[in-house]
Amino acid sequence: MAYSCCLRGIQWDVEPKGSETTLGGRPCYVSGGTQEKAIMIIHDLYGWSFPNIRILADHYAEEVHATVYVPDFFGGERKSVEIINTPSRWGELDLPAFLQKNTKEIRYPEMLECAKLIRSRHSRTGCIGFCFGGWGAFRLGARDVGLFDCVATAHPTHLTEEEISSIGVPVQIMAPEHDPQFTAELKTFSLQTIPTLNVPFDYQVFPGLTHGFATRGDPENDAERKGMERAKNAAVHWFRQWLDDL
Repeated sequence: MAYSCCLRGIQWDVEPKGSETTLGGRPCYVSGGTQEKAIMIIHDLYGWSFPNIRILADHYAEEVHATVYVPDFFGGERKSVEIINTPSRWGELDLPAFLQKNTKEIRYPEMLECAKLIRSRHSRTGCIGFCFGGWGAFRLGARDVGLFDCVATAHPTHLTEEEISSIGVPVQIMAPEHDPQFTAELKTFSLQTIPTLNVPFDYQVFPGLTHGFATRGDPENDAERKGMERAKNAAVHWFRQWLDDL
């Protein structure tokens, strides 16, 4: 399966602390409640209701002292999280059909609408996208958008050279060593191009780890657990740096 790396992983055994609400008429998980700073998370293929994404939102809310939003960008479709531990069931998702329903042309306007709403409520805002959400974070951080003060991504999928070249705000990339989606060519392009764009750039390398490690790593695997913790801490530091009053 071409996108098996986007499905592989572990569901973490922790209960999220936030609540469900709506944002722009779509379901949204919210954690924290500070007025000044906000972060929007663009979820991976397991969607806005995936507990791991919500747990990360809770960490960001507490450690950055921000309100964290995880809107639904899959049109209300919820995936059964039980399949994450059952590769034989991944075929149930019919990923080709699913991806046709969730193209950039369909979902980016929704992301943009949510970003505008969040910006209208908070004075400093950031965005992070995982896997499917990585390209969205880059598009929302483009020079001609101006809605976020910084963006970040870990193991992005479907990210293009044009999106990389258009970045206009401080950007952080967390890149595992092995990633069939964020390829060696895209890594090299990012490292060669972004430093020429006059934006702060933080590139984090995670040796030995694979696509999906930041949101679906195995806490029982020492290397993956340390990688997840380091990625969480790196994102927290990034958001603190750019969302606090400068």
